[in-house]
Amino acid sequence: MAETVDGKKEDADYKRVQSFPLIRHTDMPEEMRVETMELCVTACEKFASNNESAAKMIKESMDKKFGSSWHVVIGEGFGFEVSHEVKNLLYMFFGGSLAVCVWKCS
Repeated sequence: MAETVDGKKEDADYKRVQSFPLIRHTDMPEEMRVETMELCVTACEKFASNNESAAKMIKESMDKKFGSSWHVVIGEGFGFEVSHEVKNLLYMFFGGSLAVCVWKCS
């Protein structure tokens, strides 16, 4: 019984530790990177069970703030190879295994 309680506590601690955003790759300027990262975290928390709605929210916000042609992919276990405008790519992880890729192409 004690092992089960301790195991659940360790799992909860592990999930809590992994709830911060981790930027894997970006070439965005500092100010744009911070705003985009905060937007991604907000959208993923707001739509925790609906990645499509989170991606739509991020795309629409980026289009309004930084001009059109932004694309967003949110999910687990995907690979990508994209052509993008220089200084307009962000690839990050959030909540452990959830990946977010945001880029702009002309």
